[in-house]
Amino acid sequence: MDVSVARRLASEVLEVGESRIWIDPTRLEEVAAAISRDDVRRLIKDGVIRVLPPSTPSRGRHRIKRAKRRSRGPGSKKGPRVDEKELWMARVRAQRRFLKALKNKGLIEKKEFWRVYKLIKGGMFRSVAHLRMYLHEHGIIKVSGSG
Repeated sequence: MDVSVARRLASEVLEVGESRIWIDPTRLEEVAAAISRDDVRRLIKDGVIRVLPPSTPSRGRHRIKRAKRRSRGPGSKKGPRVDEKELWMARVRAQRRFLKALKNKGLIEKKEFWRVYKLIKGGMFRSVAHLRMYLHEHGIIKVSGSG
């Protein structure tokens, strides 16, 4: 029995895909004889042709992947991303500002300024407080003020 025409008409009448059309296997001859939309509508009313529920994607593969602890990279994270470069730039700029202020006040010599400037560029200091502590420990500045 070729019921492809009836299946196509039923999918158009019911406005679903052909794969969601269920046809009663015991009444295939009756469905094959249906050649018009009215015939198909009558079969739908009689319950010979029905619409199957939409098939949802299986969660099985997802559960297996979660069990393996995959998908933990930055693409799966929610919330604001921390840009390491922005943090670095803010830290280095603050340290350079502090160092420049010391130089302008005459608390640090030009030669020492450039030596420490290169240490800042090399990423030696975590913060301005760390830089200040280094300068005090090495006797580069002797004044206890922040600068």
